[in-house]
Amino acid sequence: MTVLFPNDLAALEAHLVAGLAAVENQLRAEIKSDYELADITARHLVEAGGKRFRPLMVLLAAQFGDPNAKGVIPSAVVVELTHLATLYHDDVMDEATVRRGAQSANSRWGNTVAILSGDFLFARSSKILADLGPQAVRIQAETFERLVIGQLRETTGPVNGEDPVQHHLDVLAGKTGSLIAAAGRYGALMSGVSEELTEQIAQFGEAIGIAFQLSDDLLDIQSNNSGKTPGTDLREGIKTLPVLLALADPNTTDRLRELLSKPIVDDAQHSEALNALRAHPAMAQAHEVLIQWTDKARMLLSDLPESEAKAALFTLCDSVANRDV
Repeated sequence: MTVLFPNDLAALEAHLVAGLAAVENQLRAEIKSDYELADITARHLVEAGGKRFRPLMVLLAAQFGDPNAKGVIPSAVVVELTHLATLYHDDVMDEATVRRGAQSANSRWGNTVAILSGDFLFARSSKILADLGPQAVRIQAETFERLVIGQLRETTGPVNGEDPVQHHLDVLAGKTGSLIAAAGRYGALMSGVSEELTEQIAQFGEAIGIAFQLSDDLLDIQSNNSGKTPGTDLREGIKTLPVLLALADPNTTDRLRELLSKPIVDDAQHSEALNALRAHPAMAQAHEVLIQWTDKARMLLSDLPESEAKAALFTLCDSVANRDV
């Protein structure tokens, strides 16, 4: 993975690239198994690549303390293993056939193997945590609880009288924000950052994590260059923020409401819905919510000491707010 920051952050970028390489090496070492099937299925998503956004967050948070502290790289591996494990489980629940451009594990080996592969990665992350101390274990337990509650909330949907938009944001906080918050907390904790600043970094991680997922919601609709087929969520009937805002708008046509009410498998109807949604005011409204979350993330950086790492986190906010790929 290449990290792109302005030239004045070149030294930090070099350190982060080296750190991510160390994470990648340990990640691959940790998933090895003497049992061939476990070894093959565990490597499946690791070798498919990914942004490694969560390990990057660990490494950036560690810059506010001792970035070379011995627990930094292992904790970065923990958050990526946890993230990968959730992807195996998510694909089973979503009946997904493709993940990161490759056949999903559930599609290739069946649901049971995919679930157990995710459990295997959880087990390996727990093994690393045992050497990082009880506070690290507690962070993982609390994060895992939030991940599960977030998934439960998404699965069951909003309760009677609950605002669907707020429900969606709460789901994103649990399913996405919580683990990125944990990444920031791990990096700060392992590098010896004060408790107060550690909490600030963790809150930043949650805010930027929610923003990152909101940008994915928008890209799924508006981008032809995002590396995946536009409107995937529409095909699967997933109501992301733009869809929820369109459904809440009294001026939305009955035809678009009908299309957005269920998965869209017909190609012509999918194209119709995608074009109508792209032209709908809900897209601008969803982008405004994204900006609100990136602004919140920026505000949470204000008390951090001035450094290249702080500048990099501000750059990260800009890149999430303006993603087009």
